[in-house]
Amino acid sequence: MTLLSATADRIERQTPAHRDRAVDGLRALALLAVPTGHWLLGGFTLDSGGALHNASPLSAFGGLAPASWVLQMLGVFFLVGGYASVLSYHRREGSAGAWLKGRIVRLGRPVLGVTAVWALAAPVLYAAGVPEVTLRTGAKLVVQPLWFVGVYVVVTALTPYCVRAARRLGGWAAAPLLGAVAVVDFLRYGPFADAVPGWVALVNILPGWLFAYQLGVAWGERRIGRRGAWLLLAGGAVLFAALLLVFHYPASMVGVPGEARTNSHPPSLLVLALAAAQSGAAILLRDRLARVLARPALWAPVVVINLCAMTILCWHQTALLAAAVPGSFVGEVAGLTTAPDSPGWIAVRLVWLPVFAALLVGIARYTRRFEAAPVDGRGAPALRRTVAGLLAAGFAVFALGLA
Repeated sequence: MTLLSATADRIERQTPAHRDRAVDGLRALALLAVPTGHWLLGGFTLDSGGALHNASPLSAFGGLAPASWVLQMLGVFFLVGGYASVLSYHRREGSAGAWLKGRIVRLGRPVLGVTAVWALAAPVLYAAGVPEVTLRTGAKLVVQPLWFVGVYVVVTALTPYCVRAARRLGGWAAAPLLGAVAVVDFLRYGPFADAVPGWVALVNILPGWLFAYQLGVAWGERRIGRRGAWLLLAGGAVLFAALLLVFHYPASMVGVPGEARTNSHPPSLLVLALAAAQSGAAILLRDRLARVLARPALWAPVVVINLCAMTILCWHQTALLAAAVPGSFVGEVAGLTTAPDSPGWIAVRLVWLPVFAALLVGIARYTRRFEAAPVDGRGAPALRRTVAGLLAAGFAVFALGLA
């Protein structure tokens, strides 16, 4: 306890006075929701050959859908991302291109690291007796959260345009994005749905995730106050309820195996309604959260989580697999390799969560170097970067089932 207290005090002393603790706290909360959601709402089944297959308790327990409303906090993450990006953009010393390059490197290097490491590990695991089906299951899990990075890079590149829109329209600059998603959803699910090609749904990807980012930029430009926050909270909640009760959108915010419709890939209007309500609540709670995080004991873990943001995102599924793959050799391990189709599974999976967290901490000790390396051009040699890129590309091909 003395060591932890001393560490917290040191972090407190090193924190600049202008640091926005509430925004960092919101980011940490949204980050922790990602592994918690994946670990709680994702399970496995074990076939007769001992191979793992992905499964979800949501298939058997529709009543768990409200848990996804709490754990789906990507709206908050994009809100905070827009807020932080606009402040960073205004503080930049070089060109907008140089600023964007630095952001892309910070995001891309951890992704390259995890995929390259898995490309090297997969053949070793296969030689050790891990079934190919298990490896493909694991590869899909590892790649699954990484789509976020590509989308985040695109919306970050649009920061200068978001700033101009926010200065002209304030928080209302996000309204056309909401409208675009509503139009696409009408085409997808309305009376003409049978005549609409499937690719139209992909149009929602950019406006769907740019919506909360644009709100964050407007917040950073001080164009959203408490009145606007209340409007977001109330309007988002009303729209969310209407979409569920009147228009019968799927209740789960994440995909459910076997279901024809999904809210998340690509994002539906329900995702934006939730993001609006979450954004309004986050803005309203900012001052209170800042006061809570003035305590060194609470502020220290927030700092650690933010410093390991990409490590958590990229490696949390590996932590789950670090428990499940060895468990598959044992057989059916309750809450780990047994089918997620009973209340008992849910109870035991909650017990497993600290184990997954401990494994992630151990993995992060060695993998955070991908996130912490400098971005001043003195990184890995060109040959090493090229090899890592080829390994990552090979793993992506394997994970996507193209080889």
